[in-house]
Amino acid sequence: MDHNEIKLAIDGIEGQDDDQEVSNYSQRGQWLRAAVLGANDGLLSTVSLMMGVEAVKDDAKAMIISGLAGLVAGACSMATAEFVSVYSLYDIEVAQMKREKQAKGDHNGESIDEGNRDRLPSLVKAAVASALAFSAGAMVPLLAAGFIRSYEVRLVSVVVAAAASAALVVLGCLGAALGRAPVGRSCVRVVVGGWVAMAMTFGLMKLFGSRNL
Repeated sequence: MDHNEIKLAIDGIEGQDDDQEVSNYSQRGQWLRAAVLGANDGLLSTVSLMMGVEAVKDDAKAMIISGLAGLVAGACSMATAEFVSVYSLYDIEVAQMKREKQAKGDHNGESIDEGNRDRLPSLVKAAVASALAFSAGAMVPLLAAGFIRSYEVRLVSVVVAAAASAALVVLGCLGAALGRAPVGRSCVRVVVGGWVAMAMTFGLMKLFGSRNL
């Protein structure tokens, strides 16, 4: 093997390593982005639920209990939805692998070897990760409310909204870093969107309560 052949072989190996590194980075980026979106969903849905209860019931404890119920229900819902969604993807990947083996003349196409099995998405990991991400976001307003000893509903609302806003800034920065987007613009978009969600929930529930519907 001459010098040029050796160089081509080395370049080929390096190219494969680079492709694998890019692939791994892409997969990590997708998981991180899903985690950020899950945390944002947990944060917004829980704090909006708490603000909605505060609009119709002057009871801080009811507000906190509703937030806790929203955390549990939301985490279970996210885990179930992610499990079902990834299971569908799992079935598609398995069917595709079997077709590829049969196309190559492999009569044992019904079985999936270990190498290909490692490429399949993990159902349990996806469900658990989704539930944990949602719970992490939902815990922010609940922990903030837990530090208020007087349980005055107005004070709890202010503290919860402030904590949620700070968390939205953090999530906006993480989203910008993952998407290689401008940090300031991403933070403004996420925070303003969160404020709109909270305001709409509070306003609609206030209207609901004032009309005794």
